[in-house]
Amino acid sequence: MNRYARVWKRALDLALSAVALVVLSPVMALAALAVKLDSSGPVIFKQTRLGRGGAPFQMYKFRSMCVGAEKTGTGQYSFKNDPRVTKVGRFLRATSIDELPQLVNILKGDMSLIGFRPPLTYHPWPIGEYTPEQRRMFELRPGITGWAQVHGRKGVDWDERIRMSVYYVDHISFLLDVKIFFMTIWKVFSNADNESTGVTVSTGKGGKPVGKK
Repeated sequence: MNRYARVWKRALDLALSAVALVVLSPVMALAALAVKLDSSGPVIFKQTRLGRGGAPFQMYKFRSMCVGAEKTGTGQYSFKNDPRVTKVGRFLRATSIDELPQLVNILKGDMSLIGFRPPLTYHPWPIGEYTPEQRRMFELRPGITGWAQVHGRKGVDWDERIRMSVYYVDHISFLLDVKIFFMTIWKVFSNADNESTGVTVSTGKGGKPVGKK
């Protein structure tokens, strides 16, 4: 990897996430209060995701669903008018404020500002079922946003998301990260591609993923 990927990217992550935590602390405090008042349960939702090297880590988000929502899911992360999403949660998701606690993940070294979105340990498939080419996605830290997120986000199937994440590994640069950063701002303000529109993993007999590329 180039010097930016090996050294400067992490330095920028630390500096920018620390500044963002300070600047956005009033917003995060209000969000935490709103989550607490809106529904019972913890303010922060912790979920095990796959990070760099395919290693699991705990990713943080403001809770936007009712407690126990994962056990009543449909196979998608969420969908339009999902009844599991709380009233405050709908606003947090629409504005992406629910992702702000991941700034702490960045300081801890779990994540980066820009990278692949970390998948669940079991979805779209376990780490052992990724092809060698797909596993190249895990050469970098996962990000709050990334190349796949600004090119379809939740409306793109996982084969394509992973392909775009591998593309990012091969083309990583400071200028590409700047481009993704500003494209992400546009996506957030326009709320584009922020809802799952269908099944994003093709499955075969027995529910096993098929058609991986």
